[in-house]
Amino acid sequence: MNDFGYYKAIVENLEKVNATQSENIRKAAELMTDAIAGDRLINVYGGGGHTTLAMGEMFFRAGGLSCINPIMETGLSVFNQALKYLELERTVNYGSAIIKYYDLQKDDVLIIFHNIGINPATIDAAMEAKKRGVKIIAVSSIAWQTEMPADHFIRHPNKTNLNDYADVCIEDFNPVGDAVVTVPGLDTPIAPVSNIVDFYIAHLLEIETVKQCIDRGIVPPVWSSANTPGGDEKNAGYLAKYRPRVKML
Repeated sequence: MNDFGYYKAIVENLEKVNATQSENIRKAAELMTDAIAGDRLINVYGGGGHTTLAMGEMFFRAGGLSCINPIMETGLSVFNQALKYLELERTVNYGSAIIKYYDLQKDDVLIIFHNIGINPATIDAAMEAKKRGVKIIAVSSIAWQTEMPADHFIRHPNKTNLNDYADVCIEDFNPVGDAVVTVPGLDTPIAPVSNIVDFYIAHLLEIETVKQCIDRGIVPPVWSSANTPGGDEKNAGYLAKYRPRVKML
């Protein structure tokens, strides 16, 4: 099968993450482990569109951390009518209202996924979280943040980037435009890579956090698959603990 270089492009991005981001992932996982040690939730936010899927990949997932609190605003989801979410992610103060609603506090941890990292829903959420003393982990692309002109219409009016607010920045190397395959006969590139890479980063964060928990003598809270024998029984304790605190459970 001719995939026109798609598999190679994916692997190259994953290899770049492995080769360059291990220290950033370690630092981010340290913040996440600190949150678990302090019985805090780990909050995850997607700044609009398909980046909300990375948040979903970390939530209530077999083998995932039970203390994940998705900052789930359905208005920003691609499944909430595409043109509507596109308008909302470009709306100033929308992101800050979401953070206020979830009432994040000083020393809470917030992971923000957004490949572009310049739109109002992302920047306002980061600004509000920073104002509250929240520890921010950004997963984004420097290429998008630096190559988009200062007057680009999707930028927040203050012209800042997501990485400007983050305590730890994880580079996902996703290219401007996201799609990486060109098929002869069609000018428009196809086959995006961002979600594949961001899902991988999400699981790297989980793996490193579990490792650090074990190193500290902490039992990491991890979901079992609810579809396997005994899964519901294993998860019952975590549901009792986190259901009153996680709005989406």
